[in-house]
Amino acid sequence: MITISEFEQIDIRVGRIVRAEAFPEARRPAYKLVIDFGPELGERRSSAQLTARYRCEDLVGRLVVGVVNLPPRRIGPFVSEVLTLGVPDENGAVVLLVPDSSVPPGGRMF
Repeated sequence: MITISEFEQIDIRVGRIVRAEAFPEARRPAYKLVIDFGPELGERRSSAQLTARYRCEDLVGRLVVGVVNLPPRRIGPFVSEVLTLGVPDENGAVVLLVPDSSVPPGGRMF
């Protein structure tokens, strides 16, 4: 179990997907995303296993929630800088966690 103090160290922000493309080199089906986290953080890259529920063209422009202060992670030839958050549906396909209203990119979760 973690403490509230430890949880507060996790930087979870809202971002807007500005680019999505196939990631055929990934071991599991995934997309390469570029997400805009606003003027303070700018654009960050993420690999996300979203192919079962989303198409690239439908992701662009969507708001998403991501952890922005984890160390970068190499996934094959790609470096993922953000953990895009989602939960599995009843079939195990990832469903994105998203704000239920429009908010500016870069907003931090409290």
